[in-house]
Amino acid sequence: MTRPGLVNHVTALLDQAEVREGAMHDNSSGTHLLRHHATTGLSATVYRPLLCLILQGAKQVGSNTKTITVRAGQSLIVSHTLPVVSRITEASPECPYIALVFPLDLDLLRSLAPAVLPASGASSDPFSICQCDTAPSLDEALLRYFFQCEAEETRQLLAPITSREIHARLLIGPQAPVLQRLLWHESTASRIFLATRDIQSNLSGAIVVSDLARRVGMSNSAFFEQFKAVTGTSPLQYQKDLRLLKARDDLRTSRAKVSEIAFGVGYESSAQFSREYSRKFGRSPRQDRELEPLG
Repeated sequence: MTRPGLVNHVTALLDQAEVREGAMHDNSSGTHLLRHHATTGLSATVYRPLLCLILQGAKQVGSNTKTITVRAGQSLIVSHTLPVVSRITEASPECPYIALVFPLDLDLLRSLAPAVLPASGASSDPFSICQCDTAPSLDEALLRYFFQCEAEETRQLLAPITSREIHARLLIGPQAPVLQRLLWHESTASRIFLATRDIQSNLSGAIVVSDLARRVGMSNSAFFEQFKAVTGTSPLQYQKDLRLLKARDDLRTSRAKVSEIAFGVGYESSAQFSREYSRKFGRSPRQDRELEPLG
């Protein structure tokens, strides 16, 4: 169960920033904080390796093939970069949805992993989103981390130590199996991680599944099966979702023409881009841009 101190502190940070509804990035701690007073419809976004604590309310998160519901007092660990759809399922003016997102440092996790015994009794589910109850010790470490980030001296000297503690607790807590699978050299999860990184680094290029499989040392059939098990989607759909999400960001942050944005993420036809964009987001690219005017 999440301690009231952490809920109150995150609420105070949101109030201080005058963010009544939506999300904010807390520069001092490097975390993202969220608050919503009502349930929401489905929203598509990209999750990168992270720890997400649900402090109040509930949320559904998933891929094309699998959905997880996470409630107050529970956490999500995301081990791979994933295109996901999510919606807030429990929130009200009296008890708003409140969550915090703590980015994971994979290099730090790898440096800590040799000191950790392999997780026993691990789930065989290879999906790269893991849900579990939040340990009180993790709550306490995060609250200390927030306090240490408030002043320059403690932010420089103590917060990095506590960040290391948080990462260490994840490797020995109930979230350990999904992270240890990723960190084991030559594990399926680590191989799929390399493949997703290849796709992300050349988002506009055409995917050749056999080439991806060869580069990570897997047969074509095993690669396709395991890629879908880990990410919840196929390699081609994974690339398409990331392309469309990047295009949405570009539409909202640049003045480039829709056709230029489409070609920039790998589409050869702007008409096909508009069709697939509308199918995913429920609005055409032009309608989406009109809803998010540039400052």
